[in-house]
Amino acid sequence: MNRAFVREGDGDDAPPERTLSAHPNFVTPRGLAQLESQLRQLERERSGARASGERARLAEVERDLRYYAARRASAQLVPTQLQPVQLRFGSLARVRMPDGAERSFRIVGEDEAEPAAGLISHASPLARALLGRAVGDRVALGEGELELLALEA
Repeated sequence: MNRAFVREGDGDDAPPERTLSAHPNFVTPRGLAQLESQLRQLERERSGARASGERARLAEVERDLRYYAARRASAQLVPTQLQPVQLRFGSLARVRMPDGAERSFRIVGEDEAEPAAGLISHASPLARALLGRAVGDRVALGEGELELLALEA
């Protein structure tokens, strides 16, 4: 077998790059602060990994730094509306689910999304179905429908 086609262990086990979303990088003020905080934390981690000679950790941190630096550079801060009439980015929505349960969630950027905490990405199917809707509007959800009960900034 020709040795030209055999990968030798060259020590370059760089982690794969993180995929950047194709969606606009809308952020709330909180989301922008989180991106900046993450960058500062990664800078500290990079210094620590360099000092300790941890090559694998350094490669991971540098990969994450590239990702968050790109996300920060593409961030588009969206100002919040004081009294939204329609569901917009950054708004808090209270909805009635098809089973009658009421839930609240805020529409946020992809990096800020945390569904268990009620923070839903603007790129999610649920957010896309509700964006631009007003109180009282109903949206099909599965075999039922979701009703928009209230909006807050």
